[in-house]
Amino acid sequence: MRALIVDDEAPARAKLRRLLAADPGVDIVGEATNGREAIASIKKSRPDVVFLDIQMPGLDGFAVADAIERDGGPYIVFVTANDQHALRAFEVGAVDYLLKPFTPERFARVLERARDRFASPTVDATEPSATRQFLRRLFVVDNGRAVFVPVDRIDRVESERNYVTLHAGRATHRLRATISALEERLDPAQFLRINRSTLVRLDAVREMHEWSHGDFRVVMHDGAELIWSRRYRASAEREFGLGD
Repeated sequence: MRALIVDDEAPARAKLRRLLAADPGVDIVGEATNGREAIASIKKSRPDVVFLDIQMPGLDGFAVADAIERDGGPYIVFVTANDQHALRAFEVGAVDYLLKPFTPERFARVLERARDRFASPTVDATEPSATRQFLRRLFVVDNGRAVFVPVDRIDRVESERNYVTLHAGRATHRLRATISALEERLDPAQFLRINRSTLVRLDAVREMHEWSHGDFRVVMHDGAELIWSRRYRASAEREFGLGD
């Protein structure tokens, strides 16, 4: 796996270089100290994975991610000291997110996940979602404690203004994000928008009942009862065969 290091701080680059060099399956193809160098290095060396700092002078990490090719481009692991960038990192297609300071053990887990993505077989490009990279986990900070929440453990997502609440079994997590932005990054084969403020994971739905005015009452495995509105139901009729 070919890796590129991008960080404007020499000690940070040295730490990443040392950790990557310890893995015989990784080839370090270069380093960059700012966004413009990063873009040039990515185009020249074609790395498989880029460890990309977010806060850099000039072009920041997000600008670099926006500038490079998405389809067939490198997987991105953002490295930063600011946990507030987490959701946006995933929105631009990051594989993972390293929050400074990080331990060698944490780095090893991130590298392994990047390796898994690199080694995954290519999806048939005839499928509409073949080139889309959906979230597999969400980075959430609750009262100073950071956790990765696998999306396949999320039962439902409920929004309130600029925040969403993730319901995962008995646990709940609050995340600063809009439900529309999150919907775009979740696999539509797993998650369904049932009304303006609610997403549900399909496998977490126990049953549904006709309600009124074309709405459905959705009963979740955890006992929660929700409304699948006529408007959102209509948009899914073709896929689920619910048309009259």
